[in-house]
Amino acid sequence: MTEPRRPPVRRRIARRFESLAAENRAGLVTFIMAGDPTPDFSLELMKGLPAAGADLIELGMAFTDPMADGPAIQAAGLRALKAGITLQKTLEMVRAFRAGDDDTPIICMGYFNPIYKYGVEAFLADAVEAGVDGLIVVDLPPEEDEELCLPALSRGMNFIRLATPTTDDRRLSVVLQHTSGFVYYVSIAGITGTQSVPAAHVAAALERIRRHTDLPVAVGFGIKTPLDAGSIAAHAEGVVVGSAIVDQIAQGLDDDGRPASDLVDKVLSFVASLATGVKQARS
Repeated sequence: MTEPRRPPVRRRIARRFESLAAENRAGLVTFIMAGDPTPDFSLELMKGLPAAGADLIELGMAFTDPMADGPAIQAAGLRALKAGITLQKTLEMVRAFRAGDDDTPIICMGYFNPIYKYGVEAFLADAVEAGVDGLIVVDLPPEEDEELCLPALSRGMNFIRLATPTTDDRRLSVVLQHTSGFVYYVSIAGITGTQSVPAAHVAAALERIRRHTDLPVAVGFGIKTPLDAGSIAAHAEGVVVGSAIVDQIAQGLDDDGRPASDLVDKVLSFVASLATGVKQARS
């Protein structure tokens, strides 16, 4: 009996990294939390990210117990939930973004519980229809691939795995077995946004990962400034910035949690500075 044919894997992520390689530069991967501090604000910000220099967008799926996230992203998720964000509204946000941008890759990042409550098959069907290209679900290890990873791949969606400084070669081969799109290298041992990147160690870590895979490697956790971004972009195919962007949002809220009228522009200006650091790294 022959296996049913899988639909082709979505190509936006692959095309973007191919384009970046042709330009001999790394890509800037920006993380924002869907719904932070309001759904309207985050959609406006998301729509502005590509023009500001974001090459790929990670869109956070708010969850009440984000165990891998530091204080900044935890607070962003709580603000989003307070503002009424749901997983369905997150996908509607992707759909609205796709109405004006069919090129920028979108990766939804979060935890399995909201997806499980939504229903895995229903979520994947809606995510594909909305225009999501990949998933990062940090609390599902490879041993649980049948829960979400394999169904996502069967839908043609990329499933991105995380590797860390403590992932040895034996474990790395397991982590990479069903990884697609790119590998996300967590450059520090800990939660997001709490430490600086030990840039001197990144090149050696990437060399080791590349002995196991031809996939692009994006590096994240602890990248806070254009200088940080540039130092990583000299070695990696992608540079992920999340907490520093979320901090920019938090700093622009009043005592009632309302964003300043110019906050979108200020955040996009910060993203543009990160993009400049990334683009100049190999010049």
